[in-house]
Amino acid sequence: MRISTRSIHSACMGLLLGVATAALAQDSARQSATDQGQASLDRLEAAVARGRDEAVQLPDPKVPQIDSPAGRRRAFDGLRKRLPAPDMETRARAAQARGEAGLAAERERQAKALRQALGLEPAEELALAKATAAVTATGWVPVLFVSSSMPISTLRSYAVQLEKVRGVMVFRGVPGGLRKMGPMAKLTAQILRLDPGCEGPNCVMRDVQLIIDPIVFRQHGITQVPALAMIPGDPTQAYCERDDESPRAAHVIFGDSALSGLLDEYARLGGKEEVSHAQALLGAR
Repeated sequence: MRISTRSIHSACMGLLLGVATAALAQDSARQSATDQGQASLDRLEAAVARGRDEAVQLPDPKVPQIDSPAGRRRAFDGLRKRLPAPDMETRARAAQARGEAGLAAERERQAKALRQALGLEPAEELALAKATAAVTATGWVPVLFVSSSMPISTLRSYAVQLEKVRGVMVFRGVPGGLRKMGPMAKLTAQILRLDPGCEGPNCVMRDVQLIIDPIVFRQHGITQVPALAMIPGDPTQAYCERDDESPRAAHVIFGDSALSGLLDEYARLGGKEEVSHAQALLGAR
């Protein structure tokens, strides 16, 4: 079978045309994909630009004002319109009373255990009770500011003098902190025992008041001890029941001297009336 040259040429031309057409189709598809990708990128850039422009035009955020006169009025109006609940208030007061009673009982239990451990039951307990009894609310009371860092011999000497004038010995705080009352109870016994060598529950104690009161220290600006102040009223009132407006002394005398010398210096500064009774008691015995 003969195949003419023209037939071969026609077939080659057809094949070449097919290949060229396919190549053109691929180039067209590639260009279309490129164009679409570029269009997507352009749209994305435009969206980002619009977002930046809108963000710049947005106003600064402001916190709404909540403490306004109108808001306060609405709050108080709501409180006035609150329905009374006497049953709930009664239960709350009863729960508070039970809690306070339980706390007082627990404190007494711990205090009793501490006194027994230190041998302060029963005789010394009675003496300490007298030592913390409230003084009369009239006149001026000699208050001696001291510290647990002072020598025991010095504290005992002051206790002898304060007993004569019905004075008070005050500490700023408790050795070791308020959570540790054992060291303070031991220090109190060492100061007040008539016989420093006595041990146990039958030791005789001096009738001197020892208190712990950081407020009275702050009121009188005590920066060093010993110091003397003649305080009107009852300086032994619990500091948690008083405030910074409580009565205070007109003068404060600093110096490590006998109580008589501190009283004389107080009188010299203009406090003769305040110390006259204490000086009479100190000189009469």
